[in-house]
Amino acid sequence: MTQNLPLWADALAAVLLVTGATFALIGSIGLARLSDFFKRLHGPSKATTLGVGCVLLASALVAGVAGKPSLHEALIAVFLFLTAPVSAHLLVQLALKHAPGLRPAPPAPQPTGSGAADTEPPDAGRRAG
Repeated sequence: MTQNLPLWADALAAVLLVTGATFALIGSIGLARLSDFFKRLHGPSKATTLGVGCVLLASALVAGVAGKPSLHEALIAVFLFLTAPVSAHLLVQLALKHAPGLRPAPPAPQPTGSGAADTEPPDAGRRAG
């Protein structure tokens, strides 16, 4: 049984679905292409979580506008947003404790200097005219 939704609801649901799919794709690419375990963990735990959240929001919107609201989407979203960060944190703690070969890469060296003078353009002290 299909029901015609208002144009605004269709458009908003479409934008949410495309946004969710984009986040999920970016998270999946990050999982496949990033260099080490700790960087790869950001894909599924951050971007993909936002992607699934957008898809759930679109589903709740369509169900609500169609006159059949349910709590399923809200319960799934709460479960997802509570468990994804906790599981990512536990994976990092486990990797740091039990897998010494998975240490995070050291940070990139920062330029040294006297501070504010390094951030000014070379001709900042000259006056115009």
